[in-house]
Amino acid sequence: MAPGAAAADTSTHAYGEASYWDQRYSKDRGTFDWYQKYQSLGPLFDLYLRRHHRLLLVGCGNSVLGESMVDDGYQDVVNIDISSVVIEAMQEKYSDRPRLKYIKMDVREMSSFESSSFDAVIDKGTLDSLMCGPNATENATKMLKEVGRVLNDKGVYILITYGDPSYRLNLLRGVELWNINMHVIELIIVPPLPLLFLPDRTEKTPGQKAWELTTPLPLNEDGSSVSAVLGSNPEVHYIYVCIKGERR
Repeated sequence: MAPGAAAADTSTHAYGEASYWDQRYSKDRGTFDWYQKYQSLGPLFDLYLRRHHRLLLVGCGNSVLGESMVDDGYQDVVNIDISSVVIEAMQEKYSDRPRLKYIKMDVREMSSFESSSFDAVIDKGTLDSLMCGPNATENATKMLKEVGRVLNDKGVYILITYGDPSYRLNLLRGVELWNINMHVIELIIVPPLPLLFLPDRTEKTPGQKAWELTTPLPLNEDGSSVSAVLGSNPEVHYIYVCIKGERR
């Protein structure tokens, strides 16, 4: 599968359905973090987030991202997931951590949240999963519009994804809500569904990096500037930092 090809997958999967994830989490009671862990993402978060910010982690699953962020001083972390099974498990697990909240909710319909009620939304794989399902563009657009609605002005949507700019940039810009800063991070975690999200290789190529996590890459209209820096078949996750209200 070509880099970013999760966005172009012609097969469909039930990743937008609660029943799929309920079944999955009923069988898998352990913890798992898609793509990257907090320890690797922390320096980037420090650029855009403050410890007092109200944060929304979408498609949280049984990730320890929220726990790690609270342990590092973040004061208000709300986690949502479409699966009642995993939300109930996480509510029980963190019942003694008031700064960590878990709510069953579909990211495409977050009407329980008021508009402009979060400083940041963090997404590790949720948009990717919708892009592998039926009506991908429609569902992804619904999600992005809801993300934009719940964000404060100048709030940030941080998307960690396998989708390179040729697969994600038009989608993100299509909602006309934000300016986008482009970052990348080394691919260090292989998810359990490699045929869906992972390019057809798992080994990183050693060598001198042409980028740093905390330095945005140049991003032109079609995203070709990113490829010019990274070269062909880079072993990275792409991180789109979408800043609401700063359109260029």
